[in-house]
Amino acid sequence: MKLIITENYEEMSKIAASYFISEASKGYEKRVNFAITGGSTPKRMYEILEPIMKDNPIPYVHYYNFDEIPVKEEEGVTITSLRNYFFSPCKIDDKNIEIFSEKNYTTYDKKIKDDGGLDAIMIGLGPDGHFCGNLSGTFDTFDLGCRSYSTRLTKKLEDRIAFLCGGYDKMTNQTVTFGPTTVMNAKRIIMIVNGTKKAEILKKAIEGPIDVKVPSSILRLHPDFTIIADKEAASLLNK
Repeated sequence: MKLIITENYEEMSKIAASYFISEASKGYEKRVNFAITGGSTPKRMYEILEPIMKDNPIPYVHYYNFDEIPVKEEEGVTITSLRNYFFSPCKIDDKNIEIFSEKNYTTYDKKIKDDGGLDAIMIGLGPDGHFCGNLSGTFDTFDLGCRSYSTRLTKKLEDRIAFLCGGYDKMTNQTVTFGPTTVMNAKRIIMIVNGTKKAEILKKAIEGPIDVKVPSSILRLHPDFTIIADKEAASLLNK
């Protein structure tokens, strides 16, 4: 595991952008399969990437969303976020966007294998220590046979994300996600973390025991796992 601690969110975003470009730029010569994160943490990173990438298409990079909250009669929350923050501003061609959804999750791991496997995945850290949609409490034990799957939203999570779906009436009470095996099979994992609100859970994830109650703790077993965190998020780590 490699840990990079930055001065602030802006520096974290710049370094994350450099890692992003490092992975994507391999796509000038060969196919690169890159799963990327939506949400608020990468927003500034995508802003930094826009002037670099919008007029400089990288032909062989294929982008994957790694989880999804379906919305009735519309695209899901994650793919919409990625379109708004990255795909549209950076003029990513639709043929390079590999959409993961409730319609194809049962066969998606085979698709990834047929595509050549994931070269990299960039993720965030959830407040309960989750990665992708693998929430704390989902597993009794880490099942490394667990590939992409669907689960029902909890009432607490429904309340938290209803506004993202446009209201309760547009929610399907379902979510789909890459499972632990899907993520651990990626050649490289990059996690970005910012803010004091993530300090306690980051400490548990990288200094505590490997525990299903903190799902992201399993990522420490990956041979190429990098965390990019600002000082606020790293404030509780042992010196």
